[in-house]
Amino acid sequence: MTATVRRTSCNLCEAICGVLVTVADGRVTDIRGDASDPLSRGHICPKAVALKDLQEDPDRLTRPVRRTADGWLELEWDEAYEYVVERLTAIQREHGKNAVGVYLGNPNVHSLGAMTHLPPTVKLLRTRNRFSATSVDQLPHMLACHLLYGHQLMVPVADIDRTGYLLVLGANPLASNGSMMTAPGFGRRLKEVRARGGKVVVVDPRRTETAAVADEHHFVRPGTDAAFLLALIHQVIADGDARPARYVDGLEAVAEAVRDWTPELAAEVTGIDAETVRRIAAEFAQAERAACYGRVGVSTQQFGAVCHWAIQVLNIITGNLDRPGGVMIPRPAVDTLRGIGKGHLGSWRSRVRGLPEFGGELPAAALAEEILTPGEGQIRAMVTVAGNPVLSLPTGGRLDEALGSLEFMVAVDPYINETTRHADVILPPTPPLERDHYDLAFHQLAVRNTARWNDAVLPRPAGSRHDWEIFRGLGLALLRRTPRSRRKLIATARLRLHPRRIVDAGLRVGPYRLSVAQLRKSAGGIDLGPLQPALPQALRTPERRIDLAQPLILADLPGVRATLFAPSNGDELLLIGRRHLRSNNSWMHNSARLVKGKPRHQLLMNPADLDRRELSDGQLVEVTSAAGSVVVEVAASNDMMPGVVSLPHGFGHGRPGARLSVANGVAGPSANDVTDAGRTDPVAGTAALNGVPVTVSSAPDPVPAAPSSP
Repeated sequence: MTATVRRTSCNLCEAICGVLVTVADGRVTDIRGDASDPLSRGHICPKAVALKDLQEDPDRLTRPVRRTADGWLELEWDEAYEYVVERLTAIQREHGKNAVGVYLGNPNVHSLGAMTHLPPTVKLLRTRNRFSATSVDQLPHMLACHLLYGHQLMVPVADIDRTGYLLVLGANPLASNGSMMTAPGFGRRLKEVRARGGKVVVVDPRRTETAAVADEHHFVRPGTDAAFLLALIHQVIADGDARPARYVDGLEAVAEAVRDWTPELAAEVTGIDAETVRRIAAEFAQAERAACYGRVGVSTQQFGAVCHWAIQVLNIITGNLDRPGGVMIPRPAVDTLRGIGKGHLGSWRSRVRGLPEFGGELPAAALAEEILTPGEGQIRAMVTVAGNPVLSLPTGGRLDEALGSLEFMVAVDPYINETTRHADVILPPTPPLERDHYDLAFHQLAVRNTARWNDAVLPRPAGSRHDWEIFRGLGLALLRRTPRSRRKLIATARLRLHPRRIVDAGLRVGPYRLSVAQLRKSAGGIDLGPLQPALPQALRTPERRIDLAQPLILADLPGVRATLFAPSNGDELLLIGRRHLRSNNSWMHNSARLVKGKPRHQLLMNPADLDRRELSDGQLVEVTSAAGSVVVEVAASNDMMPGVVSLPHGFGHGRPGARLSVANGVAGPSANDVTDAGRTDPVAGTAALNGVPVTVSSAPDPVPAAPSSP
C-alpha cells in the first residue's frame, strides 16, 4: 500500500487553512496542517481533520434522487436536469417568474464551482425572490461598506499582524478563525499582538474563548452595541482626537448626530460604565495602530446596520483606515470585485412586508411568509443550494411548514436534511476532497495577500458530478427553452467554461499577473505580502471620497434610542447565539470526532438567574419567546452576563424524514424556533437573531403515553 501526501485547503470555514492529506489505497489516512502555507502557517482546527468524515460519510448522497410515494428513487443526471427545469418553467409560465424562489446557503462561497457557475444559472430563472444566508449573517457589514466605500465587498479587515490595539465586538475569532476577516491561527496571532506590547479588548455578553484570553472583557447588554459605539464616536470627537483622511467628508454631520450619545447615556442601557467608555475611546484614538472589528453578534441584532456603520466610522475618524496595523483593503490575485456588483438597496421590496432587497436578494426573514401568503407573486416552487434554512432562519418551524406546502422543490445538496427532506429532487455534488479549489471569496477578506490553487485530492467516482457541472446542466436545460439570441450564446459559453479557465483568466489580468500553472508549482501557495495602503484610489464611490453622514443610518438613530430605552419586562432574559469550534453552522453534527466530548447544545445561564427562578444546573427548562418555545438542558455558567442566556446556532436535527445520523444521538433544539422573523433591522432587513426577549422556566412534565389496546 503506497501512501502519497497531497496539498489542499480546508474550505469548510473562512480560514481556508492549508492542509496536507495522506492518501493510501484511495483512502485518506491522515490530515495535518501545511506549514508551507503563507497564510495559515500550519494551523488547522478539528473541522479540517473531519474532511475525512465527509468523504466517507454513509449519509452522503452521490446520485440524484427523486421523492416518490415509495421513497427516494435514483435518477440519471440528464433526466434529473430536464425534470427539474420542466417543473420550474411550468410553474413560472402559469404563475409568473417570481413564483420560483431561490435560497443559497453559506457553503456556496466556500466552493469554486458554486462561485463561478451558480450566479449565471440563478440569473436565468429571472426571479426577484432570491434569498441567502447573507441576511442572517453579514448583510449589515456589506451594507456599511457599500454605503461608505462604494462596493459591498470592499471590506476593510483588521491588519492583525501589525496592530497594537484590537477592539472586538460580538465576535469570537478563536472559534471562527475570523469571519469577514480571514485569519487562520487567530490564537497565535492574538499572542503575537500581546507579545509586541499590544492590547486586546473584547465587548460581548458572554465571556467567550476569545474574551477569556484578551487583556480586557466587558459584558454588554445584547442589542445595545450601537449605543456603546455611538458613545465612542461621540467621545473621540469631543476629545479632539478625530483625524479622518483628506478624502473623508461628513464629520460635522456625524458629530451633530452623536452629540447626545454620551458615555453616560450609553451606560444606562449597555451595562458598561461611562468611565470605561471614555477610557476605551481615548486608548483607541491615541494608539499608534488600532483596529475595531465586529462580527455576527453585532450583525444579527436589531440595529446591525448602525453598528457596522459605527465600527467603520470609528476606524475612519481615528485615522486607522488604510493604515498598517489599522484596517486595510486586501489586494487578492483575482480581483473578485470586478465580477460582483457594487450592491444596491431597496431596488424592490418583498411582496408581503415590504422589506428591502440588498444586492439582488430579499431578507431571508421574509421567506416563509412569501411562500405561505396567497396572492400574485406567491412563491410556489423553491430551489435551495447548500443550505438548511429550516434550522438557520428565524421561526424555523413556520418555514418547515411552508416548504411542505410547495408545489415543487429542488435541492442541490449532498444530504437529506431538515430542509431537503421537502424536496422533490435532490442533486448531490462531490465532496471537497474530490474538487479543485481556489478561494475567490476569502482571499478578498484575508489578513495577508496570498494565492493558492489546489487540485482535487481524490478522483471522483464514476457517475458523480461537481457542483459547477450541476449548475451547468440546469443552466443549459433552461437555455434550451429560450429563443436564440446573443445573450443566450454568451450565457451558454460561460456555463461551458471550466472553473480552472475562469480562475486562470482572473489571475492573468489581476494585479500580480499570475496563472494557475504558476500556483500549481508553488508548494503551499504564493506569498504576496502584507496588506498595503490602497485608498482613495481603490474607492468605488463618486470622486473617490467617503461620506460618513449616510442619510439611511442617521435617520435610524432616533429609532435606536427609542427602542433601547423602551421599558422591558423585568422577568425577561435576552437570548444570544454562540459558535463552537467543532460545529459548522447546521451541519457536521454527524461527525463523531467533532461532537465527542461534553455536550455543547445546552442553554447557558448565569447562576444568579437560575437561583432567581428556582432552577438548577442540568435540569430541563422551557425557553419561550413571542415566536415559540423549545425544551433544553440548562447549564450554569459564570461566563454569561446576568440577564442573558445563550443557545448555540445550528442544532435542531432529527425531524422526521431527515437522513442525518446525528453522532452520539445529541440533536438539541434549534435556537431559531424561538427567534422571530418579525424582528428585523429597520435599515437592512436582517433577522434579529441576538437579543431575543425570552422567559425561562421549568419544563413541563411530559404527557404520559396512552396505554396500548390489548
